[in-house]
Amino acid sequence: MALNIKPIADRVVVEAAPAEEKTASGIYIPDTAKEKPQSGTVVAVGNGKVDEPLTVKVGDKVLYGKYSGTEITYEGKEYLIMREADIYAIL
Repeated sequence: MALNIKPIADRVVVEAAPAEEKTASGIYIPDTAKEKPQSGTVVAVGNGKVDEPLTVKVGDKVLYGKYSGTEITYEGKEYLIMREADIYAIL
């Protein structure tokens, strides 16, 4: 199923990776102590600015800031809309 959201300019839509359920040592993390994920998959991209084409594309796994973007819910799924400048790296 394709995402029917088309961001404008240099914005991208990212589906955040699920939060860690347990630590490396096997201790389960309660919901209140989970940190926001800082990685995800790009599901839609805008056209970019006239003088700056976008470097990310649909399907890229990216790292972004902890408080980057705006959270939205579309068709029951959580997404983030953010500017490409808020993305730190492509994995």
